[in-house]
Amino acid sequence: MTMLRPAILLFILLSLITGGLYPLMTTALGQWWFEDQANGSLIIQNGENRGSRLIGQNFTDPRYFQGRPSATAESPYNPMASGGSNLAGSNPDLDKAVAERVAALRAANPQASREVPVELVTASASGLDYSLTPDAAAWQIPRVAAARQLTVEQVSQLVAEHTQKPLVSFIGMPVVNIVELNLALDVVGLLPNGYHN
Repeated sequence: MTMLRPAILLFILLSLITGGLYPLMTTALGQWWFEDQANGSLIIQNGENRGSRLIGQNFTDPRYFQGRPSATAESPYNPMASGGSNLAGSNPDLDKAVAERVAALRAANPQASREVPVELVTASASGLDYSLTPDAAAWQIPRVAAARQLTVEQVSQLVAEHTQKPLVSFIGMPVVNIVELNLALDVVGLLPNGYHN
């Protein structure tokens, strides 16, 4: 029994530290230093939760920018079922889905070039992407501007304002937060002549 006593005491001590003290400390520090991120990076407008800046939403209205396709179960952009379609690049079903998406995007964006950005027709591994490259967002600008009766310059300015650039250029690439951009488009629509301040 004398050999077991130190092992049991050490087990209890480490359980208290790693199972209690450490999680409480990291939670408290996260709330103190990174409150927004620790609480889900939520977008609150007029007291209403409009989603998270880090999880895409299924925008289908022509007045909004559309993100990447989502292959999550039950519904697009379902954070409880994050995952891709798991179709191989050689799978005919993937070829068919991409061809259908290309045709639908070309029909919805007749003013855009015939070359559809690949990220607009392929789902990501998570199915929850909230961002696009500036080129993929720019491809949709004519459609959004026409649907909202705004100028291409106004919509382009909004895209530029919502483009996030990496701190160091070789670490990542610029991306446009589609959720925030679409919410900003709604604000522009409420202001006189569609201009924003």
